[in-house]
Amino acid sequence: MTAIKNEDGQRPIVPVVLAGGTGTRLWPISRTARPKQFLALTGEHSLLQETLLRLSGDPRYGAPIIVTNELYRFLVAEQAQEVGIDLAHIVLEPVARNTAPAIVAASLLALAQTDETLVHVLPSDHRIKVDDAYTKALDIAQAAATDGRLVTFGIKPFEPATGFGYIEAGEALASGAHDVRRFVEKPNAEHAAEMIATGSYYWNSGMFLFQASAFLKECQKLAPEVHAAALDAVGKAVQDFDFHRLDAEAFARSPGISVDYAVFEKTALAAVVPAPIDWSDLGSWDAVWKSGSRDAHDNMEVGHVTLNAMSGSLVISEKHHVVVDGLDDVAVLASEDAIYVGRLSAAQSVGEVVKRLKADPATRYLTETHQTSYRPWGGYSSVLNGERFQVKRLFVKPGKRLSLQKHFHRSEHWIVVRGTAEVQVGEEVVTLRENESIYIPQGAMHRLSNPGKILLELIEVQTGSYLGEDDIVRIEDEFGRA
Repeated sequence: MTAIKNEDGQRPIVPVVLAGGTGTRLWPISRTARPKQFLALTGEHSLLQETLLRLSGDPRYGAPIIVTNELYRFLVAEQAQEVGIDLAHIVLEPVARNTAPAIVAASLLALAQTDETLVHVLPSDHRIKVDDAYTKALDIAQAAATDGRLVTFGIKPFEPATGFGYIEAGEALASGAHDVRRFVEKPNAEHAAEMIATGSYYWNSGMFLFQASAFLKECQKLAPEVHAAALDAVGKAVQDFDFHRLDAEAFARSPGISVDYAVFEKTALAAVVPAPIDWSDLGSWDAVWKSGSRDAHDNMEVGHVTLNAMSGSLVISEKHHVVVDGLDDVAVLASEDAIYVGRLSAAQSVGEVVKRLKADPATRYLTETHQTSYRPWGGYSSVLNGERFQVKRLFVKPGKRLSLQKHFHRSEHWIVVRGTAEVQVGEEVVTLRENESIYIPQGAMHRLSNPGKILLELIEVQTGSYLGEDDIVRIEDEFGRA
């Protein structure tokens, strides 16, 4: 097999980006249908896009493999396309099984290049500053991985954080990495402070670098059920447009286990690179606040916000204008349909709130979907719901079109607000411009397209006995959903 080489004549590192998490600790902005890795929390790009751009700026990397799930497949493809990044694979997990089987599957795909392929596993939702410290840490990790070690990155702690696991570094290796003495689960504050005082403990970043063959060999030995299930799932995978679908039955046989538990805490090959880098996992709202731009009073504000006599606070609003007066250390997060108010210093408790919301059928939807839902062609926002009717705002991207479809239980009225619409009803195709409308009878085959150069916006009024999103029969669909 001929190995791929980069500009320096070296085999490129294959980045494996994990993008399947649900990000519940950043509720209500992050939800199951559009979690934090797809949101722009610290700049103009989403966290996934920032991760891909960071990789594209380093010539040692090859094309990334992204592992995600069915729900996010189009989000991944579109966000990569928006920033001009070509992907090697978009691997779809049929069921959630934690990180170990996902990384095994991606490593098997990376191994197709050569037995000595290096794989860099990194989450899609971390913020990292690329500077000399980061480059040096990556150089050390690459050298250690080339020597056959399974490398993890240990972040130098600056506070006794209780939201991270810790790694105790042992003896130094020739590469500059260290043996791993032990992994420590998320500690309480007192234990965390004691570990930090020794100078030999680091936060577990969840980033790894290793030779694919070395990692897979250790996984086969230490977690054979994970290895066997992922191997079978990759062997039976099918290519669906741009997506690599792992076999569902085979993948489901894997235990749900993290790569830390499955391999890194058991192997004798583990090494840690102490990394004094500017890093955040953005795992809570206080982490977002620490990573963002703040004013002279230590306030971070995003969106339609007015603050008065406040300090040390985070206020974000997606739609409505939010005014907060005379409070310190607060987090106010206003999405389109929910508002969270709490102490910023206690932001880790958001996860517990989300559990309560999920447990109640009346509020479960607030953890799953936004008022605005995104689709590969654009999306829609819910405007008004009533008995036997609902009103939506549709937006269709230039050059995109919805599936050819029909509904058994509802009829629809479309009114063009902005742009030009091409509408097929039965065998007839008509063009609608601003302030023009059309009626779609119940059961009629129809399709909506945007042939123009600007965003198409419509008001859709649905009437009928059942208005659920599952009352769609797709006849043709360019996104593979028919």
